[in-house]
Amino acid sequence: MDLQLKNKIALVSGSTAGIGLAIAELLSLEGATVVINGRTKERVSAAADKIKSINPHAQLIPVAADLSEMSGIETMIKAVPTIDILINNLGIYEVKPFTEISDEDWLRLFNTNVMSGIRLSRHYLPMMLKKNWGRIIFISSESGIQIPAEMIHYGVTKTAQLAIARGIAETTAGTNVTVNSVLPGPTRSEGVEHFVENIAKERAQTPEQIEKEFFASVRPSSLLKRFTTSQEVAALVVYLCSPISSGTNGSSMRVDGGVIRSIA
Repeated sequence: MDLQLKNKIALVSGSTAGIGLAIAELLSLEGATVVINGRTKERVSAAADKIKSINPHAQLIPVAADLSEMSGIETMIKAVPTIDILINNLGIYEVKPFTEISDEDWLRLFNTNVMSGIRLSRHYLPMMLKKNWGRIIFISSESGIQIPAEMIHYGVTKTAQLAIARGIAETTAGTNVTVNSVLPGPTRSEGVEHFVENIAKERAQTPEQIEKEFFASVRPSSLLKRFTTSQEVAALVVYLCSPISSGTNGSSMRVDGGVIRSIA
């Protein structure tokens, strides 16, 4: 299927690893020009090299900028003034008891996970509306619906993304601009792999045993019974970037392996 993404410019925030990198790779394979973003030039360069190794003809725009800060947003806007597709993927998480989450922790996660997407969308949305075409996608999480007790602040930021995406979508009524959110479930990202490997070493078990235990005790509602891959998440995201997804707007799309039990 031709996703009709040739000659489109797509910005993927936080695209040097994990879900963001997988989205950038697939967008490039579909012919889009992709803005690769990370906090350091080294990480951005390494990600660009990886994509080029898979797709030598990839059209990439590397931009090193910390999008959790306004100065980083300004750097990005200066480097790439206009785009067709915005993927608000940048996000961080940490496991911490609620009573130990400081104001600084709350603000750090909120600025990174929420404000980065707000600020980028605020800049790029008017131009999308003016040319009557564009895509904005927020990478949320199943944790935005089922708030995890072990990282409540993370869950709250993911809920906020769902509300923001729906709210922005309301402003696009009658246009060819769409705004959606995607809810991955537990995903085998770089950070998760390190986390699982460390626990496996501590317990003298294999990573496979830890993964099985995780889905038995922490996410028992999963139908997949394994971590989703970054590529599985990317497939849904890239479809939503396409002109052929024009009938989907203001939606929260799941790729959670069936973790969320509700049907609405």
